[in-house]
Amino acid sequence: MKKFKYKVIKNAIDINLANFIYNYFLLKRDAVKHMYENKIHERWTILGHWNEDQVPGTYCCYGDFAAETLLLKMMSTVEKHSGLTLVPTYSFTRLYKKGDVLVRHKDRPACELSTSINLGGDPWPIFIDETGTDNVISWKHNIIKPDAPKGTEVILSPGDMLVYAGCDLEHWREEFKGEICGQVFLHYGNKKNIISNELKFDRRAMLGLPY
Repeated sequence: MKKFKYKVIKNAIDINLANFIYNYFLLKRDAVKHMYENKIHERWTILGHWNEDQVPGTYCCYGDFAAETLLLKMMSTVEKHSGLTLVPTYSFTRLYKKGDVLVRHKDRPACELSTSINLGGDPWPIFIDETGTDNVISWKHNIIKPDAPKGTEVILSPGDMLVYAGCDLEHWREEFKGEICGQVFLHYGNKKNIISNELKFDRRAMLGLPY
């Protein structure tokens, strides 16, 4: 972790827990879709939506209660492997669909230390540029410098967790050939970093609230 600023933790969460959370989000996605289409509930970030800029048309959810609980549960594990004392910032979940691309990018300051946990579905590698260089000209239009490093491919099984310095390392996923892949992202800050301390709970009053 100290050398490359990322690390894979195998079986970070029990496969049964991963499967439970995966099916929870499948149900939530379908129920929320039904509520929106039938005007039972207006769009709300806690329920999730399909209008995110980074992966448009894919169901995602900021600050879900189960994911925020996992954010706290996994903090000691991430501290152990990173050697840092952390503050929790926020969780984010996506159920990727066939044809999705996660554009090459670095994360915002609230993601000083990020994790991605594979919940289930079809395998889909994530790429990490461990050089820490800046190669993205426009992430919204997916324009990358022609000589950009190809990155290191990381494949996670359900329950595995990738821990990485989200603000320092560019990361991305190429076109998804499978049908569905569930990933939950848990974000933390280094408690010794003044900015990260200011970003505790992503500037919310507590976890579990909308952004």
